[in-house]
Parts: sequence; structure tokens; C-alpha cells
Amino acid sequence: MQKKFIDLSVPMDPHAKEFTPPDITYENHEQSVERAAAAFGIEPSQWPEGKAWAVELVKLTTHTGTHVDAPYHYWDKTGEARAKTIDELPLEWFYGNGVLLNFTWKKPGEEISKKDVISQLENINYTLQPFDIVLIHTDADKHFFKYGYTSVHPGMSAEATRYLIDCGIKVMGTDGYGWDVPFEVQGKQFRETGDESVLWAAHYVGKELEYCQIEKLANLDKIPKPTGFTVIAFPIKISSASGGWVRAVAMLD
Repeated sequence: MQKKFIDLSVPMDPHAKEFTPPDITYENHEQSVERAAAAFGIEPSQWPEGKAWAVELVKLTTHTGTHVDAPYHYWDKTGEARAKTIDELPLEWFYGNGVLLNFTWKKPGEEISKKDVISQLENINYTLQPFDIVLIHTDADKHFFKYGYTSVHPGMSAEATRYLIDCGIKVMGTDGYGWDVPFEVQGKQFRETGDESVLWAAHYVGKELEYCQIEKLANLDKIPKPTGFTVIAFPIKISSASGGWVRAVAMLD
């Protein structure tokens, strides 16, 4: 049976309006010919038409673009155990049944509660199964190249995050810039209350419970049904890293 793939990843693009867009130096076929010739021990003129290869030099963080947060990103321990880095996570976690929850009706900066998650699951008449991959649809990816992108998404609450983990979910993702509410919302709450528990509250569930999240997904609006599709999101294997880039896709029959 023919499979259909939906690209759920944003591009690595220096024009993106995230906090750490990639710095990309593009080298075309003519520009590389001297270095290529030196590597081969020949003259640049001996390359066909004086051209070698195209190559790019990319400088970026492990959390630039669509990426997976490893437990080590949240804290150095998960409970009493050493937190896993991205290269230590089971590949089985990143291939599974997808569940799409629609929160496009939430306003920028609002929190998505446990009650909201349960309500959406009831709306689609679905009971979460262990190792489902839950995707939070906010449409924030439509602002990826617009100023203010980092602040337009609603964020998951700690309670909602804990609920998903308690249901057996190991991987969850969002098309927002981050999993929590935007940084500026957290900062405002802290300045007003002095309560440090408002800082990175959903991420910090990972201090106690092991899970990981995919951030900066895209095109969740193109998935035709809330269930009945497969998510494939294997992270790049970076030794001892807190995260890794991913070309996430939804696979449909």
C-alpha cells in the first residue's frame, strides 16, 4: 500500500525568527575548487570546468530548528538516576502511533491544562496508549519567519505534562517554539510573584519523570485525522548531548 508522508519539520534557515537561528555559510562549486584540488593533490584547473563540490558550513545549537529535548536538557538527574542524553534514548520511542490534539483556539501565552488535554481526548473519542506520540497543534509554526515567533504559542502546564507521562507517553511534541508558555510570560509571572516554580515548570517535570519532547514542529494542520497515523522522529545521534535535530514526519496510508 502506498504511504503518504507529511513533513513535520521547519527548515534550518538563517532567516528564522527563533532565538538561535543557524548561521550558514554557503560554498558553491567554484568556491570550493582550490580546497578540493589540494585534497586530491591536483591543480584547480584540472577539475572539470574548474568546479568541485558545493558544501555548507553550519553553526547552530542542538536546540535550533525542529529538535528533540533529551532528559538531560531538563536536569542532570531524572529522579535519582543520571539523566539520559540524546544518544542514549531508545529508538523505539520515536516511532509510534500519533495522536493530534488541537489547541489552535488557545491564545498566545495561555497555558494548556490537564483538563484541556482530557477534554480534547474526549472530543476525539480516544484513550491514550503507552508509547503513543502526542502532538500539540497550536499553528505557531505559521509565524516561524515572523518577528514575535517565540511568543505566539500557548504552552503546556506541568500538570498536563505529568498527565501525559502517567498515561505512558514517552515522546510528546509541539509546533510552538517551546513546550512551556513563552519565556516572557514565565519571566513576568516570576517578577510578580517571586515564585520560582513558575520557571520552566513543564520542562522540570523531567526532574522526576523520564520523557522527552519535540519542539518547533510544523504542518500539524496537514494531518487529516487526530489518530490513525504514525510519527517517525528519530533524533540525530550526538554524543552526550542535551538534544538533537530531527526530520519529523507523519506517515499515513
